[in-house]
Amino acid sequence: MEVARRRFLAAGAAFALAAGLAAAGAAPVEITVRPSGGDATGKMQRAFDECFRAGGGTVVVERGEYAVKGLRLRSNTTLLLKSGAVLKASRDCNDYDILANDTLEPVPADDFAPGVVWVRPRDRKTNDHILKYASRWNNAIIRILRARNVRIVGEPGSAIDGCDSYDPVGEEHFRGVHGISVHASTNLAFSGYTIRNTGNWAHLLKDCADARFERLTILGGHDGIHMSVCDRVEIADCTMKTGDDCVAGFDNEDVVVRGCSLNTACSAFRFGGRRVLAENCRCWGPGEFPIRNSLPKADRISGSHGTPGTGRRSMLALFTYYSDFTLKVRHQPGDITVRNCSVENAERFLHYNFSGNETWQKNRPLESIRFENVTAQGLKMSLCAYGDPETRLSLAMKGCRFSFAKPQREFVRGAYIGSLLLEDVSVEGVEGPCVRSWGGVAAPTANGVRGVKPDVVPASEPFKVMPI
Repeated sequence: MEVARRRFLAAGAAFALAAGLAAAGAAPVEITVRPSGGDATGKMQRAFDECFRAGGGTVVVERGEYAVKGLRLRSNTTLLLKSGAVLKASRDCNDYDILANDTLEPVPADDFAPGVVWVRPRDRKTNDHILKYASRWNNAIIRILRARNVRIVGEPGSAIDGCDSYDPVGEEHFRGVHGISVHASTNLAFSGYTIRNTGNWAHLLKDCADARFERLTILGGHDGIHMSVCDRVEIADCTMKTGDDCVAGFDNEDVVVRGCSLNTACSAFRFGGRRVLAENCRCWGPGEFPIRNSLPKADRISGSHGTPGTGRRSMLALFTYYSDFTLKVRHQPGDITVRNCSVENAERFLHYNFSGNETWQKNRPLESIRFENVTAQGLKMSLCAYGDPETRLSLAMKGCRFSFAKPQREFVRGAYIGSLLLEDVSVEGVEGPCVRSWGGVAAPTANGVRGVKPDVVPASEPFKVMPI
């Protein structure tokens, strides 16, 4: 663990150095954009382009409301949203197909996926709707593509409002555009602003490196920060109240999430990767915002969040494993640590289900995960830890406190757990064994376990657990 901690610190130091060098080398260009009514897309994009042509600098957006469509932010550019500056996004998803007409940085034809619309995972023959950088699915209020040294900074009271855009040919036949969509980019920083009501994810990152998210407020919409194939990412002191997962994605390396407040109608973490640390976070449900696919169609079309009591808002899990076949996973996932965190009113604490019945957990299995000094109250279901016979899970829990809202038949429903460490663990609300096993579960190494006997009992019925 100490080696992993040093790696995290080294990754953070490397990012800080890279960001400092980028800031020192930026040309001293500053362009100010002021509100003037009407569509502000053109003048804002011209400011971005002028800054890029000059070698870099800052575009300052003064207080006021700005109606915008699709924008592209380029290398060596900082977007500074002053206090009271609000970007108000169009709800028409046809307003975001901007890359085909970009003559300043033309996008290769291979990046496009013309005519591709969303299809259900079980019906897909290709993944072009996601993998092609310039596909409609990747559209966003702000796009960053093959760029470096890019920052979006907001003063208190600044905001990006997605207005819950609706797309009948989008994901699930209703999701609109993302908030900020970033591909193949490095040295990125996002700080200070509020981003709310995005039609799809608030932040999408793919094939990126050296990124920092700090002091953001993310409200409503879908996933808060979703990253895949990303290295050296830090998320610090952010507040997320999302209708979907807070921190999500897979095939990521050297990721730190610390000091965040995570409220969700799905999972606080739906994640996969290697050398991942989440610490000092508060995670709780039910979600202040509902998951939007549970709302009536009329509400999805109009952008309404539903009346009180409508829509599903229950928090599904603290940690759900994620690794699907959308991407080829580069390295063996594992070395994930969650420590000094609290979770309240989640249905599950851990949901790792590699049994084969979940679309999002079928690519590469999880090698190891540990929880240290984590308190969970109001849990509604047993922990799920169903591993892989070839890559058996190493699961450790130290200094953890678990309390279930209703009696459980077992603490863990598991299979193919090669190592199970329980040290200073307290459990309330379990009437059965520590582990109900569907095969391949090692006897726990237990020290100071209270509230449940550290035993393993073979299951007598077929494995069944509700997918997430």
